[in-house]
Amino acid sequence: MLHMSLRIFAPFVMIVCAAAMPASAKDKAPPPRPAQIQQLYDCRDIADAAARLACFDREVGELQTADTQREISFADKETIKKTRRGLFGFDLPNLGLFGGGDEEEAVKSVETSVASASGTSDGGYRIAMADGSVWVQIDNKRMPLAPRPGQKIEIKSASFGTYFLSLEGRPSIRVRRER
Repeated sequence: MLHMSLRIFAPFVMIVCAAAMPASAKDKAPPPRPAQIQQLYDCRDIADAAARLACFDREVGELQTADTQREISFADKETIKKTRRGLFGFDLPNLGLFGGGDEEEAVKSVETSVASASGTSDGGYRIAMADGSVWVQIDNKRMPLAPRPGQKIEIKSASFGTYFLSLEGRPSIRVRRER
């Protein structure tokens, strides 16, 4: 009887946890603004025009120095998208470095092409992509044809941090990113 209730209860708990994860991610506060940016913004509150201009000049100079010394970094949306795409497949902590981690901005799939492919000792494949990433097959499915340079590949994220690779629309194999 206990075994039966565990079979019913365990999936229920997993569904509740999965549903709670996106909600908790949305409730997360954005990372704090860098002090250099906040100090620049604070200049707007100075009533005297000459003092406000002096504040802006001083803070922009400090910001430029911090940027030159790589103490602070700036990125536009396009740079963030490219960075997220380049990191697709790596299990990295969300440090807020590449945006807020919004679900709608997350990379869910990548399309690229094969640069080279080789067999692994367990009968799978190690596939280097045109974008520089390398993926290794982690299941034991057989591919009807070996991957060849130039073939189109789509890699999609799956559940629990896994990925599916489809070679020119053929059935998918499970892969992990090696580099």
